[in-house]
Amino acid sequence: MRIAEISSPELRTLHGDSDDHHILSQIESIIKQIESHSVNKQPPETTVVNLRQCLTQLSQLAPFSNSLKLQIWKLSYRLWNVCVDISNTASIRFSSSSTTVAGENQAELRHLTADLLSIASDVTGIPSPAIKSASFYYKTGMLWHNLRKFDLAAKCYERATDLVSKLDIASITDAGERKLLLDLNLARSRTAWEVRDQNLAIALLNRSKSMVSGSSENYMELAKQFMSFGKCSLAANSDLSEALKLMNEALENCEKGFGAARTREEKVEIRGLRWKVLRFIAAIHLQKEEFESVVKCVKVLRDSAEGGDDHPSLSVLAMKAWLGLGRHVEAEKELRGMVIDRGIPEGVWVSAVEAYFTAAGTAGAETAKGVFLGLLGRCHVSAGAAVRVASRVLGGSGEGSKVRAKVVAELVSDERVVALFAEKDAAKDRTAMHAVLWNCGADNFQSKDYGTSAELFEKSMLYIPHDTENRILRAKGFRVLCLCHLGLLQLDRAKEYIDEAEKLEPNVVCAFLKYKIYLQKNDSQGAITQIEAMTACLDFQPDFLSLSAHEAVACSARSVAVASLSTMLNFYTSGKSMPTAEVTVMRTLVTILSQEPGNEQKVLKTLKHAHTRASELGPDCFFGKEEVGRRERNWFAVTSWNYGTKTGQDKSYELSAEFLRLASSFYDLVKGSDDENNVMVCKSLVLSVSSMIASEFQRKTAMSETEVKQAVTLLDRAGKMLKSISAGSFANDGEINTVATDLFFIYTLCAYDVQGRLNDLGSQLFTVKSFASSKACKPQYLLQIGLQASQGPRSNHEVATFALNECLSSFLSSPVPDYQNVALVVRKLIAIASIHKGDKDDDLVYSMYKQAYRIMVGLKEGEYPIEEGKWLAMTAWNRAAVPVRLGQIEMGKKWMNIGFDIAKHVSGMEVYKACMEDVLSNLEKKL
Repeated sequence: MRIAEISSPELRTLHGDSDDHHILSQIESIIKQIESHSVNKQPPETTVVNLRQCLTQLSQLAPFSNSLKLQIWKLSYRLWNVCVDISNTASIRFSSSSTTVAGENQAELRHLTADLLSIASDVTGIPSPAIKSASFYYKTGMLWHNLRKFDLAAKCYERATDLVSKLDIASITDAGERKLLLDLNLARSRTAWEVRDQNLAIALLNRSKSMVSGSSENYMELAKQFMSFGKCSLAANSDLSEALKLMNEALENCEKGFGAARTREEKVEIRGLRWKVLRFIAAIHLQKEEFESVVKCVKVLRDSAEGGDDHPSLSVLAMKAWLGLGRHVEAEKELRGMVIDRGIPEGVWVSAVEAYFTAAGTAGAETAKGVFLGLLGRCHVSAGAAVRVASRVLGGSGEGSKVRAKVVAELVSDERVVALFAEKDAAKDRTAMHAVLWNCGADNFQSKDYGTSAELFEKSMLYIPHDTENRILRAKGFRVLCLCHLGLLQLDRAKEYIDEAEKLEPNVVCAFLKYKIYLQKNDSQGAITQIEAMTACLDFQPDFLSLSAHEAVACSARSVAVASLSTMLNFYTSGKSMPTAEVTVMRTLVTILSQEPGNEQKVLKTLKHAHTRASELGPDCFFGKEEVGRRERNWFAVTSWNYGTKTGQDKSYELSAEFLRLASSFYDLVKGSDDENNVMVCKSLVLSVSSMIASEFQRKTAMSETEVKQAVTLLDRAGKMLKSISAGSFANDGEINTVATDLFFIYTLCAYDVQGRLNDLGSQLFTVKSFASSKACKPQYLLQIGLQASQGPRSNHEVATFALNECLSSFLSSPVPDYQNVALVVRKLIAIASIHKGDKDDDLVYSMYKQAYRIMVGLKEGEYPIEEGKWLAMTAWNRAAVPVRLGQIEMGKKWMNIGFDIAKHVSGMEVYKACMEDVLSNLEKKL
């Protein structure tokens, strides 16, 4: 560095002051902008961003002179005041939907204000600067906490704690400043609790004990916080011991606060808090089943020197504690005391009765009934009052509902209670009592408590007059009682009730309930007969057939379910409004039939019926439109396909052919992915023909002329589709679609077979050549075609020769030829050539042997199958016998040489080679 570049300290100081003033001017300008926006709207976000950048730059220029610090303090307080103004305006002007965003902007702005104040640090002439700076962070943290931004709240509280941690707390005499320290600690504790850091939260509360400074108000604040945490733990029911510990801490602070209280109002307030804490402690002991401790807490509360606590919950706590201790006499006293005490709310009394019923059960039924009658007496018993009280005690379903229902059932059947409703002017109350009992019976029925439900329905019949006007209502009661006893599997009683209902009001519901009884008795034939009876009723609706099917499925009565659905299908052409789409009924029927083996014919009949109806109504009308219709079409197509493949695997080829033909028809109707559907249609057609051919072999009867024509038609369709499928599948030189290759191969086999039945040899050769020229062709496929064409009653040696030659070329062009298959093809070609060579010489056969020899040359020992090599050598040698006998020595020598040459490359023929060599040597000598 040059000397000219070194700045003197004075220059650096002047330059630093210039930067300080420049940044402070920017901050003041930003504050003016915020002040201008504070009246009408929130300041823009760019203002906050700019202010943050200025603060970052300012913090890098510390330390500052006292005058600059004072200027920073003024700007900070000015910004804080404008934040307060904005907050007040926002609470009036802004809508609730923008409150959260506005609140976050406010909190961010106040956070920056607190950071600005903390930059200045200590300022000479300002008392307690650390406390004031901490108060800014505390209030900002409160905002973040209310916005549930607990990480930012904790950051503010921790910054405030750092500021005051260096102060000597004992030296702080101002009550407001000491209160701030406590509030800061409590706020930080609450935030820690919210983020599940309970250990830190409780530690902070314990640390707060040194900050209460003997103030009754501070003790109450600390006690309330301990109680709040205790209530949270109690509500979560996670750690009752921890909740009790927190409540005890709250109680201890209440005691200290009571001792520190100076005025009567303070003592009354803290005593109320102490009683509340004690009640929570009693509740925790109750949950922990520490019943003795509950009783002690209640005794302390009732025997308090200040007059005692008369809170309604004490009686409930005491009664539940006595019940927990098994002391029902004391619990009954508490219960009776609640009945007498008019100050206890009815809801509290009902809760206590429920608890008593749950604990005492049947043993306390008489006591419960007596208490109930006592309550009626307290209400100046009348029919209306009885209805109201019975309704309140019955309540809803849940724990204890069965016992409550039993007690009320006994009560409402009491002659004294029934007599209240005998008067003519009690008709309205009688209807109300019937409704109360009926509704409670219905609730129990829905919760499957059929015994209690039946009892309540029976008692409700006491409140129905025996006259003509109420005949239908009585019939309804008998029907619902039939349902209850069906649920209890008391089938004979259920039959009695439905017979009574039918006498009063015969209708389809009675017929349906009889149907349910037959189902429960496993009388399938009786249930099917009852289906016919339902359809004959005047008020019959098809919905009952749908219900009948559901019931039959639930009872695993598949034959009855099939009968219900089959009967239901008959109504779709009648013009009646049906509860379920016809396609849904057919799908359900097929599903049920599929659950038992041997129903393939019925499934096929239903699927054919579905296709017929779809053709009559139109696919969109029958299956539905858009995605729903597409899924329905696909389901029927896939089901037909699955049955086709399954019956094919089971060797039921005739059924398989029909299912697959049907599948192709359904796939034709599916909309969506056309390429995939075309493949499935083509597969179905091809495999259908394949099943027809397999069926012929199975039944050992030739296909009829009609079947052959049908097969030709199906293959024609498949062939046209296969062209487009192949074009799409093999358009690129990449990976070949396996499905398409297999399909093309099966199609070729089927087409070859059917063309052979028509004696169309030329078409057979054309079909195989087309396959061989496609990318779907594999040597294994050609081998299979060649073998099939070379044997059987409809063999075609031209096709066989072509396929095997092509196959041989493919095998030999492979990097690792399969010489087992190569040998098989060579043998087969030699056999075909030997049979079909005609009047020509055997040069063709000789060329095959010569080709085999060339293949074997250069192979490792054993690589070409040894047995096949021996066969070639021996048959070639043996072919020389006839020419030699006829004097055609050259011809014989040619065959001997090729046989000997092949034998040279076959292991295990050493003896034969020696003999061959001798014979050839002798033949040479003769020549």
